[in-house]
Amino acid sequence: MKYKDYYAALDIPRDANLDQIKKAYRKLARQHHPDVSKAPDAEARFKEAAEAYATLKNPEKRAAYDALGQPQPGEEFSPPPQWSHAYGQDATGFGEMNLEDLLAAMGQGRNAGAQARRPAPGRDYEDTVHISLRDAHRGTDLLLSLGDLSGERKLTVTIPVGVIAGQKLRLRGKGGPGRHGGESGDIYLHIAFKPDPVFRTDRHDLYFDLTLAPWEAALGAELEVPTLDGKVLLTIPPGTRNGRKLRLRGRGLGNLRGMPGDLYATVHIDIAPTLGDRERVLYEELATLSSFDFRGHLNQENPHEPSKP
Repeated sequence: MKYKDYYAALDIPRDANLDQIKKAYRKLARQHHPDVSKAPDAEARFKEAAEAYATLKNPEKRAAYDALGQPQPGEEFSPPPQWSHAYGQDATGFGEMNLEDLLAAMGQGRNAGAQARRPAPGRDYEDTVHISLRDAHRGTDLLLSLGDLSGERKLTVTIPVGVIAGQKLRLRGKGGPGRHGGESGDIYLHIAFKPDPVFRTDRHDLYFDLTLAPWEAALGAELEVPTLDGKVLLTIPPGTRNGRKLRLRGRGLGNLRGMPGDLYATVHIDIAPTLGDRERVLYEELATLSSFDFRGHLNQENPHEPSKP
């Protein structure tokens, strides 16, 4: 079993009080949460801080941990005296445990030996999986690599249709093996979406930016637009204004619990950076013919200012 320095993980002194422990953990949890930090080691640092906090906030577990002394982090160590005292000369079960289980058993005192041999559930695992929107829309199978006391193992996981970012999937009985006949633990998968070049998400609804030429916005048009199931025709009503959202019902992210979400095209009206001679003439003619006051709201008198005499 390898030693872990829980005080170093939380960056606190060994005589830190409970308030200091809580404050340090909250700071690290916010800093390294996988949904916030993009650092490659963020998830590992987050789990390390959580494991350290779970031990040091518990007086019995902390006392058992402090009794281990201060080996170097990562150093292998033998059963401590408290373990032999609880089990007698037979240290059976030590090699089957991890550090968290050992501290829990030691914290229970003389009855630890008997209780540790009772059926105990296996360890739960948590992981974050990053999938594409199209995989979320249609469902997919992922191959995960898990490391536990029995070594590395491969597990194929089915991601159902219509999962959303932030959702947590529970894989019952797929975690660490139980001890002494106990049930296996679970795996919890946190769903995150890979960045998509076209779509943005809001639960099961999708959004994308649709650029229109001025004449398309003014006269209306029928355009092919992308969806997760391929291109479809979208009707642009005449007089469509910049910023308007055009909805395609049921064209959003799939949803096993009901209708798919909707797809929204957010309109942006743009103009060519340079104009040909004929185009310039037509725009000049339009400027002469148009009677619409585009800036009429700027000419209204401010009701909060006194009228001029």
